[in-house]
Amino acid sequence: MAKLYFRYGTVGSAKTMNLLAVAHNYTQQEKRVLLIKPKVDTRFGVDIIKSRTGLFKTADLLVGDDTQLTFDIFEGIDCVLVDEAQFIAPHIVDFLHELAISKNVPVICYGLRTDFKTRFFAGSQRLMELADSIEEVKTTCFYCDRKAVFNMKLLNGVPTTEGPQIDLGAEEKYLPVCKSCYSTKVNPGALRHEQFFRQSRLSD
Repeated sequence: MAKLYFRYGTVGSAKTMNLLAVAHNYTQQEKRVLLIKPKVDTRFGVDIIKSRTGLFKTADLLVGDDTQLTFDIFEGIDCVLVDEAQFIAPHIVDFLHELAISKNVPVICYGLRTDFKTRFFAGSQRLMELADSIEEVKTTCFYCDRKAVFNMKLLNGVPTTEGPQIDLGAEEKYLPVCKSCYSTKVNPGALRHEQFFRQSRLSD
């Protein structure tokens, strides 16, 4: 039986490049791949799936919160690849899970796990709940050599937690950071309080 995969990572972790490589491999084997992209992501064009390396492909299917999918769309498809999966609605994740089970079509979703406030996106949360396989696409922190786990948002070059959850941007707006650097850059006061608390406990 095919699986629903969720491959997540921070910004800049080459998720889309990974997706495009998988699509290329299927095509080289003369297998049919269907590429899905959320309508809300218009950074590179309405239907363009593009990596920061410059590689791109045209999406076969655009989905929004009101999109209703049916199995007939996926007849003859060997694999479904979803870009920016954090933006897809939970009911679409439910459908893709059922597609993998009922039609034996592997579905591989790539996206962010959390937003710049370290909160789940709705699509990511549902994927974490339903995916048969959850894999991390790793990259390092912008400021140090530790693994990046959070996405830090910049406003005029200054870290912030203000603004709507969906606020499109690239390197000029978001950076991959580790937990420690996120704390020191976004909320240094909270980190100082935590360090003081730990020191107080050690001295007791």
